Amino acid sequence: MKRISIIIPVLNEAAALRAHLPLLQPFRSAGHEVILVDGGSVDGSADLASGLVDVVVTSEPGRARQMNAGAEMANGEILLFLHIDTLLPEDALAQIQSALGKLSAMWGHFDVRLSGDKAVFRLIGFMMNLRSRVSGVATGDQGIFVRTAVFRRVGGFADIPLMEDVALSKTLRRIASPVCLRVRVITSSRRWEKHGVLRTVFLMWWLRLLYFVDVAPQSLHAMYVKKK
Repeated sequence: MKRISIIIPVLNEAAALRAHLPLLQPFRSAGHEVILVDGGSVDGSADLASGLVDVVVTSEPGRARQMNAGAEMANGEILLFLHIDTLLPEDALAQIQSALGKLSAMWGHFDVRLSGDKAVFRLIGFMMNLRSRVSGVATGDQGIFVRTAVFRRVGGFADIPLMEDVALSKTLRRIASPVCLRVRVITSSRRWEKHGVLRTVFLMWWLRLLYFVDVAPQSLHAMYVKKK
C-alpha cells in the first residue's frame, strides 16, 4: 500500500500538539510519516513534537508556505494536509489508500464534523460538506489529500496568505474530480465559539465570495485579520 505523509502546519499550537500528536502515533507505527512545519512559534511547539513526528521543518509563517515546505520533505506517495485541531478517524489513512487506489483518482477530502455540541454546529458541518461536494472545492478543515506527484506537478499551494486551500482545489479539479470520503474528520469549533457562530459564518462566506470575484487574497487576509 502507498505510504502517506501527514503534513501539519503550526504556529504557537503547544496545547493542541500535546493533545493531538499522540493520536497520530498508530499511523507512524503502520509505516506512514508525520511532518510538522513550524512557522516560528514562541511557545515551544517545535520542541513538543520531539519523538512524536518524523520530521520537524522550520518555515516562514503562512499555511501555504509551511505546507509547501513540508511537502518538499515528504517521502510518501500521498500527501495529507492536516490542521492540528482536526482529528482523524482510526481508519483514515486506509480510507485514503482505498480512495486513491483507482488510477483516475488524484485527490480528495473527508467530510467534516465540528467538535462543539450545539445543534448549529451539525448544520454548519452539513453545509460545509454539501458545498464541497457541489463545488468540488475543499477547505483545509476537511483534510485535503493528493498524490504527491500530482501536487508537485501543479506547483503546490499558491503563495497567498488566505484561500490557499480553495486555490489548490480549483487547480486540482481541472485535473480530476475530488474523491469525497463520507467518513468524517472532527475539526475544532473553537473559531466559531470564540468569535460567534453567525459572525464567523458570515465572515467566511463573505471572504469566499470576494475571492471568487477575484478580490486579491492579500486584501482578504487583511480583512480577515481585522475582523477576527
